[in-house]
Amino acid sequence: MPITSRPSAEPILARLAASKERDGQPFLQAHHLAAADRLSGLIARAQLVQRVTMSYDAAHVGGRRGGGAGASDMSDSAADARRLLNRLAGTLPIDCWGVAFDVCVLEKGLQAIETERQWPRRSAKLVLRIALDQLATAFGLSPHVAGVEGRRTRGWLEERLPIIQ
Repeated sequence: MPITSRPSAEPILARLAASKERDGQPFLQAHHLAAADRLSGLIARAQLVQRVTMSYDAAHVGGRRGGGAGASDMSDSAADARRLLNRLAGTLPIDCWGVAFDVCVLEKGLQAIETERQWPRRSAKLVLRIALDQLATAFGLSPHVAGVEGRRTRGWLEERLPIIQ
């Protein structure tokens, strides 16, 4: 089984999801965590995560001389993921995109982000929630469950056939 290099921001996001606000609601809800997971999965699919170890894949070993993977070496899936990431980065404010990328992909801590950007304490936490809210909206995720009442039946039969015993 190949080892994937998909990053995980689980500790930071899990800690924020476990923390409660004054009204008892979690700081990050399920749709925020799902948006963060989709973002990190999209980054992995776009092949933007640097490799730490040697790849013994036949396509990479003994390849052409002179360089890394060009656009011709990229799969269609990676190209589609990069286009979607480009579109997402264009719709989010720059600071929101930067914090979401730093936390979900680079696994930076919130205090490190605040220090780098010279922000006040606890501000990266709020910017992260805004970014995850906007990402969840872009991915079509909602904090509320819609249920099955509004869905159309997808079966090809009008009604279920009786079971013959």
